[in-house]
Amino acid sequence: MRKWAPAAWQPGSSPAGIGPAVGAMVELLGEQDFGARLLERLHPTLPAASWSVYQVGPGCAPRLYLSGSLGIPDTTRACWNAYLSGPVREDRSLRFDDNPVQRTQLCHITAREVPNEHRARVYEAHGVAERVSIVEHGPDDALFAVNFYRHAHQRALSDAQIGDFEQLAPALLALARKQVALRGPMPEPQRSPEALRQRLLQLSGELTARELDVCTRLLRGMTQDGIAADLALSLPTVKTYRNRAFARLGIHFRNELFALVLGREAG
Repeated sequence: MRKWAPAAWQPGSSPAGIGPAVGAMVELLGEQDFGARLLERLHPTLPAASWSVYQVGPGCAPRLYLSGSLGIPDTTRACWNAYLSGPVREDRSLRFDDNPVQRTQLCHITAREVPNEHRARVYEAHGVAERVSIVEHGPDDALFAVNFYRHAHQRALSDAQIGDFEQLAPALLALARKQVALRGPMPEPQRSPEALRQRLLQLSGELTARELDVCTRLLRGMTQDGIAADLALSLPTVKTYRNRAFARLGIHFRNELFALVLGREAG
């Protein structure tokens, strides 16, 4: 695995073909099929078969914003659910270990470098062989990642292609951010509060009614301030119920709560 800081993008010195590729991708902004069509326009420069744009981090709810595939069945949603079912908790590939002050970094990783569970559930199960990512560090330790995947039927990415990706990275990050602002995140499957309560009780029958109230609202994307207002409780009381529930579930962070529930669904 390799992590490095992206170079400053200077269109005048970019390799041939990158300028037109960016121009073509800008024309797709706001379109519903932006994900699949972006891969098609990008393919001559970066031949990825699928891509995804998501947010993860210990202090935020995991969220899939964009995804798509080119020339293969689109299993990006299944990959995302598989990732949340466990591997996200141990994934260090997107972390800013080397320079925590740095706000943006690039990452290149192959399937053989991925930990066993992650490789089996996500990479091998869906034919993924290699990934390049642009990762932006945001508030509350949130990581906004733009990921491109080479699949097993494709040739390994060359040094030249990875170099072109580095040149494109600032533009790709800006395009992804703009598309998210225009279209919002991908719709999540509907989960009723009662269904969430039942899944949580399957994980720990010791959860109290108030602990369930707090956890179901966290799973539905509410903030702790919003939960306090909704339940007519003080913020410290909400935090106490959350901490007690997390202790019963054997977790410490909100993203682990999502992983537990989605893992239960996937099983």
